[in-house]
Amino acid sequence: MKKVHAPNPVNKATLVHEPTRTGLSAGALKQAFLDNLFYVQGRFLEIATPNDHYQALAYTLRDRLLLRWVNTVQTYRESNCRTVCYLSAEYLPGPHLGNNLVNLGVMEAAREAMAELGLDMDGILEHEEEPGLGNGGLGRLAACFMDSLATMQIPAIGYGIRYEYGIFDQIIRDGWQVETSDTWLHFGNPWEVRRPNVSFEIKVGGRTEIYSDDEGRTRTRWVSQDIFRGVAFDTPILGHGVNTVNLLRLWAAEAPESFDFQTFNQGDYAGAVMRKVRSETVSKVLYPNDDADSGKRLRLMQQYFFVSCALQDMLRIHLGTGLPLDKFHEKFAAQLNDTHPTIAVAELMRLLLDCHGMDWDTAWGVTTRTFAYTNHTLLPEALEKWPLPLFQNLLPRHLEIIFEINRRFLDDMRLRYPYDDARIARLSIIDETGTRFVRMANLACVGAFAVNGVAALHTRLLGETVLRDFHDTWPEKFQNKTNGVTPRRFIMLANPGLAGLLSESLGEGWVTDLERLRGLEKFAGDTAFQDRWQVVKRERKANLANFIARTQGIAIDPDSLFDIHAKRIHEYKRQQLNVLHIVALYNRLKQNPGLDIAPRTFIFGGKAAPGYVMAKLIIKLINSVAEVINRDPDIRDRIKVVFVPDYNVKVAQHVYPAANLSEQISTAGKEASGTGNMKFSMNGALTIGTLDGANVEIREEVGAENFFLFGLNAEEVVRAKQSGYRPWDIYRDDQEIRAALDLIGSGLFSHGDRDLFRPLLENLIQQDDYLTLADFPAYAESQNRVGEAYLDVKRWTRMSILNVARMGKFSSDRSIAEYCRDIWRVQAVPVELKR
Repeated sequence: MKKVHAPNPVNKATLVHEPTRTGLSAGALKQAFLDNLFYVQGRFLEIATPNDHYQALAYTLRDRLLLRWVNTVQTYRESNCRTVCYLSAEYLPGPHLGNNLVNLGVMEAAREAMAELGLDMDGILEHEEEPGLGNGGLGRLAACFMDSLATMQIPAIGYGIRYEYGIFDQIIRDGWQVETSDTWLHFGNPWEVRRPNVSFEIKVGGRTEIYSDDEGRTRTRWVSQDIFRGVAFDTPILGHGVNTVNLLRLWAAEAPESFDFQTFNQGDYAGAVMRKVRSETVSKVLYPNDDADSGKRLRLMQQYFFVSCALQDMLRIHLGTGLPLDKFHEKFAAQLNDTHPTIAVAELMRLLLDCHGMDWDTAWGVTTRTFAYTNHTLLPEALEKWPLPLFQNLLPRHLEIIFEINRRFLDDMRLRYPYDDARIARLSIIDETGTRFVRMANLACVGAFAVNGVAALHTRLLGETVLRDFHDTWPEKFQNKTNGVTPRRFIMLANPGLAGLLSESLGEGWVTDLERLRGLEKFAGDTAFQDRWQVVKRERKANLANFIARTQGIAIDPDSLFDIHAKRIHEYKRQQLNVLHIVALYNRLKQNPGLDIAPRTFIFGGKAAPGYVMAKLIIKLINSVAEVINRDPDIRDRIKVVFVPDYNVKVAQHVYPAANLSEQISTAGKEASGTGNMKFSMNGALTIGTLDGANVEIREEVGAENFFLFGLNAEEVVRAKQSGYRPWDIYRDDQEIRAALDLIGSGLFSHGDRDLFRPLLENLIQQDDYLTLADFPAYAESQNRVGEAYLDVKRWTRMSILNVARMGKFSSDRSIAEYCRDIWRVQAVPVELKR
């Protein structure tokens, strides 16, 4: 039998001055990989599985991150620096391995090392499970911000939940979305470090009691019904080209005791572990279905769970500095990423009042100088409200604190607005109309020192609509911070061909200073440069075509116009408008086979919320239209329709670089910002879009002539609705719209079933909340202009180059720089490697 030896050094001469566990050369990485394969995975190369390869390379990178992490923690501790704490219920970091290879600057060295061992680097990268710890843009923004904070050397901790099951995996069965469990932890997670010594008690339920303390002061004690624990799992977040490694600290729920021996000995074997099961449910799954009361309870418990853990951790860190507790806000700036973490306002008050004996006025002063609030929605129904009975049952002490905050706040407001009861009612943290609710956005506005929107239009509309009363009261609190995305993942990693061309043409400084892309403008009309640009785009389109062929068995033409609509499925994002245009175009081609159009591949991707019936019907319609069009011999591949299932960050890295056209067609005034629009444009896609969210600023930057604008603006949408919008009149009078809707209703796309899509058709014709029919004629006309422009290769390429050249504003580095300057007031703290 062949004897297996521990791995020997690859080349001792080259490793003399470079430790195997921390060196960055191909030789050091190769030796470290073999060591981790042998000593961590317990495998040798000849029998190792793809998962062994991935795990070994991940641990190889993690060693190098931990070196920088330890040095970062030491630097922060010695300087006692002000720290940003980002509180978010969602994070969508994407696969870690590729991003860490890019940020550490060892992608090519790792490729060389793996090639020497006969391993396919791309296969190893593809193997990694993606942490599905978010639902969409909110979580991806949080991940981009963490990347930028580390790259800009800003001391920061990201706090969230370590969901055992993330956002569902989406499979398409007979055209319908089917949700399956996201078992992202099935093979373990090599990037995280469990910290059992960093854990905190979390109370829920019960009642409160009034008592006198040793000094005779009246105090409140929370006597809880149940207690469980939150345990920290730390993931290092490496900045690009720096030694800074910040901390993403996610909390998992555990029972204080995982096994009840007394219950077990009494013969109740299931009951012996029931408390463990009940406690772990809190961090079991991302966003439980909250249609039922039990789902609402679990969701509120999740939000309270992670912010309580975070705040107890922050207090632990602060007290370790020796500074007085009333200086807490000088140590930390805590950003509330939407309303999900807003319970933090009441929880910090509880901790300061009940656990640390602080008086109300001092505690409120600390609290209101600690938190800042980012709003991410203009949809009133998306501003979280919790029924009072639920709140009372789960968090009785917090409800008392919120009542007191509200009493004092409304007393102040009555002095300011003495004859305006309606305004007072709108400002109140408690909604008293009908069933009583706690309004979390109101609590955030009252308890935060700053409130920001995420695009210029969004911020303006916030002040005019859903948060108008707060904006009128405290205009100085409100400011705009337009979102951004990281170019490290979405250009360097996702589009290495473009990244190489940019670095060759502009130098490598653009990676951390995206405004340097302006230097591309001088190449926009250069024929030789345009040729190279087209080669890069064609290669990424071929990559996506291969991905679709491999995963779905559908062949698409890389030379066709890739028209891509990839985002969460929602009526306001108007995938139905896109598919309605596809049906209209199909009608045109059937009636006029000689029609001259640019061959086009329509690509969709996105998930619908499990309980969102209309969104799931839209997915079914897209797939049904695709089934008919793709097998119609009359069309001859002039148009093709594809739905890419299970759209996530990993899939997006194939999609963004391949797009020619980016669909950003939401109803004006509904999208807060959008960040997919930025990722597409950064990779050379042109945008067809409305004046909604960050589209407004993208169009301003890239130039109106390089943006395909259509549709009503936000003010026109409001006026249309106020004047009695009647979609039936449009259906009656517009022949193309009527023909497209009637074709869907005829059963052609549903195997003769005329009722399948009836709910969607009736909604569009009779109600049309998101003005799909109103905007259709302008959308169709703009799509005609897209087709004409694409046939002019030189013009299209010039527009594509200029889109990339003028995207500097939309780096998350710029966003973070503005937060640091205007809200958090924090400075960079460079880290040097000391060992």
